[in-house]
Amino acid sequence: MSGHTEGLRVELNGELGSLVWELGALNELRLFDATEDAATQGFRRIQVTRSIHPYAAAWWPEGHTIGYEHTFTQEVRDLLEAIAAGRDPAPSFADGLQVQQVLDAVLRSAAAGSTWTEVAP
Repeated sequence: MSGHTEGLRVELNGELGSLVWELGALNELRLFDATEDAATQGFRRIQVTRSIHPYAAAWWPEGHTIGYEHTFTQEVRDLLEAIAAGRDPAPSFADGLQVQQVLDAVLRSAAAGSTWTEVAP
């Protein structure tokens, strides 16, 4: 068999860089930071299950696949820790709004043939 076995790829490009995620490597992100010096610019692989990840100590071993349900488990953990510490939970409503604005721009871009689309301020 040749070619890609998992064809889903999400790529976000902006003035300050790019982010790429592929279903075939679901625990990895590729990041291009355009603010870095031109001599060192390039895509960097970020593996989200490394032992240095902030959630790794909570419960999964390095290299373990992160499933859909883990997102909700971690959200509840973060909320309860914030309440116990007497601080506002993060992410905030404003953070959620910003994510929704980015997702809206992604949908508008896809509908317009993957054209450059501004994110609402």
